Amino acid sequence: MTNLQTTDPEIYNLIQSEDKRQHDELEMIPSENFVSDAVKEAVGSVLMNKYSEGRPYKRFYQGNRIIDEIEHLTETRAYQAFGLDQSEWHVNVQAVTGSVANLAVYNALLQPGDKMLAMSLYDGGHLSHGWKLPDTGKPISFTSKVYDSYFYGVDPVTRVFDYDEIQKIASKVCPKILITGGTAYPREIDHKRMRIIADSVGAYYMADIAHEAGLVAASVNSSPFPYAHVVTMTTRKTLRGPIGSIIFIKKEFSDALDSSIFPGLQGGPQNHSIAGIGVALREALQPEFKIYAKQVVQNSQVLAQELMQSGFDVVTGGTDKNLILIDLRSRGWTGKDAAIELEKVGIIGNKNTVPGETGKPWNPSGLRLGTSALTTRGLKEQDMRDIAKKINQVLSQN
Repeated sequence: MTNLQTTDPEIYNLIQSEDKRQHDELEMIPSENFVSDAVKEAVGSVLMNKYSEGRPYKRFYQGNRIIDEIEHLTETRAYQAFGLDQSEWHVNVQAVTGSVANLAVYNALLQPGDKMLAMSLYDGGHLSHGWKLPDTGKPISFTSKVYDSYFYGVDPVTRVFDYDEIQKIASKVCPKILITGGTAYPREIDHKRMRIIADSVGAYYMADIAHEAGLVAASVNSSPFPYAHVVTMTTRKTLRGPIGSIIFIKKEFSDALDSSIFPGLQGGPQNHSIAGIGVALREALQPEFKIYAKQVVQNSQVLAQELMQSGFDVVTGGTDKNLILIDLRSRGWTGKDAAIELEKVGIIGNKNTVPGETGKPWNPSGLRLGTSALTTRGLKEQDMRDIAKKINQVLSQN
């Protein structure tokens, strides 16, 4: 970074400080990971200089012949990574974030005012799935201002999905789209059952696998593709790519999706990020990636087990993914205070709502921890035991 150091030493020094922070601390926010040097080189390349409205080989600007090849190659690798038939599925890698990707799907398949049914934010869902305050019905996300959103939650005792109850809610609401996926649900989802529920009310089934995308690609988590009409994902979590997204949709909806993204929601895509996604997908196709993904889940499960043995209330009693959720009410901590205290010793997690939440979103009762980034750094089961001991030590001081 010699040019940056000369041109803007302030930004250079801040980047160096952040690099040191990432090296010195334990990144345990499930939404984060470490990309390879190859991905960083692609994202920091001359590709950011080119504007490329439109689809590959159908651009509105000249000079995109190389950009076309890069985006097409990234799309091809996306099909390969998830084992998909291009005659059945269509892929788009242009949406700049997962939230934009989800909005693009709604814009393609729904009309304003249509009903959507998704997982409650308090139970692990995501803002982009149409969240509004349960007590007042006030729309919080842009999605909930455009569409009529409803929610299902987890069983209050087991804190996992009760699919019979979801069926009852769907039958009452009759949504146009049924959505699964979220930020803090640690168990696998029965995609087959959710598709049956969707079909019973004439809804599209959308699976948002932002967190488990890399685990699905590595066949560590079950795939939604045999059952979903559309699958969305971010690329920066278990897929170990840059900030970005991938949307897979059944072939018959391809034109609607593409026009929803451009000109519907975006101008030119971020070509440098698309190239970085392409590199990450190539890495995900290597045998080493399967070993990594398996280790992510093993680390999460060991971390959860160790914390439970120390008396922590781990939601659902464990995990099948890259993340765990801890309900801290029995320990006398809020998620916010616990996250702040752990940061003082170099453990970086995040506050989060939990099922049956009694706090507020800005000061909730839960702590969310993940193992994706730690596993990239080479940490394994014994390291998780050591981390659990440190967490217990810090959170036993209240």
